Amino acid sequence: MNSPQHSDRRRFMKTAAGASLALTSGWAGAQSFAFQPNQRYPDPAVQILDPSFAKYRIYSSTVEQVATGMRWCEGPAYFPEGGYLLFSDIPNNRIMKYSEKDGKLSVFRSSANFANGNTRDRQGRLVTCEHSVTRRVTRTEKDGTIKVLADSFEGKKLNAPNDVVVKSDDSIWFTDPLFGINGEWEGYRAKSEQANTNVFRIAPNGRVTAVITDLVNPNGLAFSPDEKKLYVVEWKGTPNRSIWSYDVDADGQTLSNKTKLIDAADQGSLDGFRVDRDGNLWCGWGSNGALQSEPTEVAGRKVFQLKGKPEELDGVRVFSPNGKPLAHISLPERCANLCFGGPKNNRLYMASSHSIYALYVEAHGAT
Repeated sequence: MNSPQHSDRRRFMKTAAGASLALTSGWAGAQSFAFQPNQRYPDPAVQILDPSFAKYRIYSSTVEQVATGMRWCEGPAYFPEGGYLLFSDIPNNRIMKYSEKDGKLSVFRSSANFANGNTRDRQGRLVTCEHSVTRRVTRTEKDGTIKVLADSFEGKKLNAPNDVVVKSDDSIWFTDPLFGINGEWEGYRAKSEQANTNVFRIAPNGRVTAVITDLVNPNGLAFSPDEKKLYVVEWKGTPNRSIWSYDVDADGQTLSNKTKLIDAADQGSLDGFRVDRDGNLWCGWGSNGALQSEPTEVAGRKVFQLKGKPEELDGVRVFSPNGKPLAHISLPERCANLCFGGPKNNRLYMASSHSIYALYVEAHGAT
């Protein structure tokens, strides 16, 4: 006989994930993870590191798991016209759709060329970084056709477009690291044709230029609310994951004054992030997998353990515009990327390993 607690948990999962468990259970080893939201308010998962963050916390809001069953969630993008979230499940080579209206999870696009980052342009169209196979940036038109925006630079194929953002002048900026072609997990192994791992700009007229050429595997990127600064994550080039800040010059396309804003140290892992209207950076966070220099004995075996504990690192780390840590939203899975959504643009959607989590906050996305 089921206990009341067990029944409540089953009802919550059915409501929160809709048809997702039935849909994903046969996905070649994809797993679904039960999640119980914190019962107390305020949610202890929202850890305030600086008192100035208190105004962004909603006392009676808690972290929710709205979908599960993926292998590696990435690239969330919210579409207010339809009230739904699109996101990538990279190893399963699909873009998924979560509907706020009925809580259902469905496949938006299969055989998605291992899509990674997604965003919504100023006209409400989906812009996608196809991470492998085609190695291109595309736009899905309102009639469903797919237009190629960039697939090469100076006559050579792109590496593996990763994350993407659209500026108010309709230019599209994206990062081009090696992740989608340096293994078989997030695509297919392939040889790089580019001399560098660049950040590119696609002008409204379609011209592609390299705006940053000296970062080692650039990852997430975002503009400040006034678009006077561009922030870019660098993967272990310094040697830790870092966010670099650049001034955007008056022409709207030239960058200067490269400054390290945030260093994740030797335990944390920065990935995708978004900026709110006040200029705060909400960053996907988790363990970077770095090992201790010496093994410890575990059950009679010498084991090289992680430097940091994932259960303490996994979640979202929030920083002020000057790089000061403000808060940590603790999650049971590593958060790779996030976005603001909901009808009021104040619902934080967090793409976290196997699941999508959501939290209402008193902050609003800058775009």
